[in-house]
Amino acid sequence: MAGGKIQKKRHQQAPQQQRWGGGVPFEKSKGQHILKNPMLVETIVRKSGIKPTDVVLEIGPGTGNLTKKLLEVAKSVVAVELDPRMVLELNRRFQGTPHSSRLRVSISFTSISVIQGDVLKCELPYFDICVANIPYQISSPLTFKLLAHRPAFRCAVIMFQREFAMRLVANPGDNLYCRLSVNTQLLARVSHLLKVGRNNFRPPPKVDSSVVRIEPRRPLPPVSFKEWDGLMRLCFNRKNKTLGSIFRQKSVLSLLEKNYKTLQALQLTQKVQMEEDKVSSEDVAVLANMVEELGMGNNSDEKDDEEMEVEDTDMVGEVSEGSSFKDKVLGILRQEDFAEKRAAKLTQVDFLYLLSLFNKEGIHFS
Repeated sequence: MAGGKIQKKRHQQAPQQQRWGGGVPFEKSKGQHILKNPMLVETIVRKSGIKPTDVVLEIGPGTGNLTKKLLEVAKSVVAVELDPRMVLELNRRFQGTPHSSRLRVSISFTSISVIQGDVLKCELPYFDICVANIPYQISSPLTFKLLAHRPAFRCAVIMFQREFAMRLVANPGDNLYCRLSVNTQLLARVSHLLKVGRNNFRPPPKVDSSVVRIEPRRPLPPVSFKEWDGLMRLCFNRKNKTLGSIFRQKSVLSLLEKNYKTLQALQLTQKVQMEEDKVSSEDVAVLANMVEELGMGNNSDEKDDEEMEVEDTDMVGEVSEGSSFKDKVLGILRQEDFAEKRAAKLTQVDFLYLLSLFNKEGIHFS
């Protein structure tokens, strides 16, 4: 137009998605944060202690940066990948390439197989070691699926979100010591290997990460895990309250009394009950040695556990003082002064001993 200015329209470009070499975008909803630091990858593989005869399980291999290094030291790698696009990328990268041929020449019997599927739903094959940079949203169920796998593996070296990792390795008295800590450490020795900053990934996640080593205990502790977890749920419902305060609550006493009366009605004798879930003093001594090896401390500040299993409304009120069942429960807690102790400061051996005291009186948590 005369006397006017011609304004050029600028075309707004859509935000660019993160892509790998093949041009396929990452999907953050699937937890796809690929390790891009080669020195970090080498450190993880080195700390895994892989032998030339080992079968390695890798979960969420992505574009294969970690897979490549695993193939250089292991007999074989089994990779479980949910995203079919990633599976195609892995096949393109490792099958029929000069690099793959060199690996097969330099390391006898070296091979890779890829399982497409959800690792939480598929049946895992035999493996000696698990090395993985996993989607963080499956951290808890995956940890316990691995610990339930038989035959037991030698160790797992896994990248977790940092807070989750610190909960796994937390000691009695630590702020993050919780039900996850005691349940995991009952079944495995857990150690923190290294902290990993968010900028080591592409695209970078919102939080820092940590690599943790998990070694299943052999043999497993002599306790029913279902029974153990039932006790842990109650104790860590309010981990900084005294056990006496927790077990005086009406909802807790009602639940335990219901279980107790059901067992009595089924005429299960104390002897039979103890044979089903037996924890002898000798067994506790064995567990004491295990806990000492973990180096558990007892001198950090406390924080309430945020994972609540019982609503506050259910915790209001107490059973009347004349209740014989309540007297039985409180009598158990008076032994070794458990009534005045807090879950946040108790070790595995303390919990095992407390569980055995309840079981001897016919009180069960499952």
